[in-house]
Amino acid sequence: MAITLKSRREIDLMREAGSVVARVLLKLQEMAKPSVTTAALDSVAMQITTDAGAKALFKGVLSPVSRIPFPGALCTSVNEQIVHGIPSESVKLKEGDILSVDFGVKLKGYCADAAVTIGIGEISEENRRLIEVTKHVLDIAVTKSAPGVKWSQIAAEMQGFTEAAGFSVVKDFVGHGIGREMHEGPRVPNFVSNELLRDDVILTEGMVLAVEPMINAGTSDVRTLKDKWTVVTKDKKCSAHFEHTIAISKDGCEVLTLV
Repeated sequence: MAITLKSRREIDLMREAGSVVARVLLKLQEMAKPSVTTAALDSVAMQITTDAGAKALFKGVLSPVSRIPFPGALCTSVNEQIVHGIPSESVKLKEGDILSVDFGVKLKGYCADAAVTIGIGEISEENRRLIEVTKHVLDIAVTKSAPGVKWSQIAAEMQGFTEAAGFSVVKDFVGHGIGREMHEGPRVPNFVSNELLRDDVILTEGMVLAVEPMINAGTSDVRTLKDKWTVVTKDKKCSAHFEHTIAISKDGCEVLTLV
């Protein structure tokens, strides 16, 4: 995928979209409590999106494997579910769960995308630490991103911090460029591979990236459920997911998915 640098006007428009995303995620963090269904969260997300004059990015997207359209506005992934969990009336949150919510919108022709993992009530020490580590891994990318920096340097630090904590980086899903489309170039993995070292990304002012570490408590191996969307850990241990849309600026980066 080609890398398209964004103008200041485009970045400002993406910040407007990002503000909608951030407002939705903040509201869902208030709502996500025991006995609440993931369908109820999805309904609120759709209402806020509609009221803002935006379009939910994920709703109706076709699975690359099955061509089944994604039915929700949100990806709601509980415990061992890593990503692409489908909102449902039959999924009620319970004490001790962790819930990863991934959400994006398009507004005025431009996209923004973010994710957060929420502890439901009192959670285990391991899950609390998993959430904290994953959030810190995203913070590493935000802090280190600046013009002239090779993405492999950032990815190495993200992977190193994760593995030093005893967790693993999901390798089947990576971050990406974003703009007029949800997925644009470049690919920005949260780990170092021969492919990345061979074709490294040098950050440039005007790049806009959706950076999204997904960190597993156990193995990095994944599988997809029969619904053809929900991705889970093979060992059934929990996973966490954080994401921001960031724009590379003259001196560093700007986080666009904030209120």
